[in-house]
Amino acid sequence: MKLLLVEDEKLLSKNIAKGLTLLGYAVDCAYDGEEALALYGLNDYDLMILDLNLPKLDGMEVLRLIREKNADFRILILSARNTLEDKISGLDEGSNDYLTKPFEFRELEARIRGLLRRNFTTSPTELRCGLLRIDTAARQVWCGEKSVVLTRKEYTLLEYMLTHTDRVISAEELIEHAWDSEIDPFSNSFRFHIHSLRKKLDGAGAKDYIITQRGQGYRVQAPREELS
Repeated sequence: MKLLLVEDEKLLSKNIAKGLTLLGYAVDCAYDGEEALALYGLNDYDLMILDLNLPKLDGMEVLRLIREKNADFRILILSARNTLEDKISGLDEGSNDYLTKPFEFRELEARIRGLLRRNFTTSPTELRCGLLRIDTAARQVWCGEKSVVLTRKEYTLLEYMLTHTDRVISAEELIEHAWDSEIDPFSNSFRFHIHSLRKKLDGAGAKDYIITQRGQGYRVQAPREELS
């Protein structure tokens, strides 16, 4: 999943981004409101973490401008404004959640996780497809009762595909949501990770779960005999 972190305190931004990257998220950083809107307009993010006290353009104005065009985009306010009125105002303006500073990183990650699965049709912390099962809280994968050990990037790719099993996902979309914006789209990194992920799933017993539809993209699909 790809996140946009909007925080003007650069040390704090660096620490949050590092922690989220270690959890497998792709993170772009913006340090003022205008940069946040510019990046939002250029890229397809799954969620924005938004500070309110920003240079150039206040975070509340960023929130309002995004909500004028997109009612569904997930926005989590992370702010030192901690009065009840501040929280009510942020939620009324359209944020999906509001976390005040100082905060525990584990709580931030839990709230991000909760927002990202809010539209899922599976149980609260699990994604399933045939023998495959992902625990999104523990970030663990099983094939039947067998644990499948994946790298952070492999996990991110599989989780994204499992949240969109209803359609084919292009390579460009997978790259957009699994890597930050610095990746070279013409590198072999994406194909290497897809190959490695497919090999690990095949070896664990989830053979042929990742389907390649030539010229269109990829999807996760359980073989018919496992669904019957």
